[in-house]
Amino acid sequence: MTAESDLGGAWSARVIVAVEHAPAFERVFENFAGVVSLFEWDENTKPVLWAVEGMFDAAPSRGELASRVALTATALGIASPELVIAKVPVKNWLTETVASFPPLKAGRYYIHGDHIKGPHPSGAVRLAINAATAFGSGQHASTLGCLMALDELFHKGLARDQKRRFAGLDMGCGTGILGMAAAKTRRFPVLCADIDPEAVRVTRYNARKNGIGALVTAVMSDGVGDRTVVGEGPYRFITANILARPLMAMAKGLSALLAPGGTLILAGFIRRDEAMVLQAYRMQGLRLVKRIRLAPWTTLVLRR
Repeated sequence: MTAESDLGGAWSARVIVAVEHAPAFERVFENFAGVVSLFEWDENTKPVLWAVEGMFDAAPSRGELASRVALTATALGIASPELVIAKVPVKNWLTETVASFPPLKAGRYYIHGDHIKGPHPSGAVRLAINAATAFGSGQHASTLGCLMALDELFHKGLARDQKRRFAGLDMGCGTGILGMAAAKTRRFPVLCADIDPEAVRVTRYNARKNGIGALVTAVMSDGVGDRTVVGEGPYRFITANILARPLMAMAKGLSALLAPGGTLILAGFIRRDEAMVLQAYRMQGLRLVKRIRLAPWTTLVLRR
């Protein structure tokens, strides 16, 4: 019998979990799959079930994925969901996945892949971002919520502290979409940080591609541990689209990096986790000014 790892072609790996657990299992696939998607699986169950699926251009290691699924389930205190790995009858799944992404409009922002040739809306802040090996093409509701929050922030006006090199910080930058949106809107220099070296590489590539390579600096950082991230603060605005528990763990560090009167945009968690994330930052002296809910995801906008 031929082992899965010996077979070529396009493959998918999927788990079916309760909607509140979907963000945690998304991380299982992030550093392995070319594209990760979350979608409703069965709305008639209680709780509602969602599928978390990664797409691969070769058969993934069942042992490694199963181990990560089991560890995530243990951390959540639930039974480990079934991991289903299957071959996908598509010769070029990445091309087809990219082509399936329609352009996205979020306030003044217009996000599109290279397969969208135009015409593009006039007056929009346009970013060309393709599906990639780092999280964040704008299609995910948590990213969309952050873009909406940034759009409102910049509409109200945002003064830059000329004494600081960077106006903003995009923590957990993924493809760099949020940092790039800010940089392109107001021509502010923005620092992007991520624990994943692939995210740092993709962010640098995307910034150059969108003509703002000089405004976007990407560095590796485990949370707020990088010297550059700490040393360049405080920041007039910070975006952090990650997960509930890492955001709570970083509450003290991220809050300390926010300048007086600065704005912090938090996302990457569902409504069930909203209260505990908010409380962690209220304890650091921040106040809630707005919440954006794109079911089941929440974006919180806080201010010092």
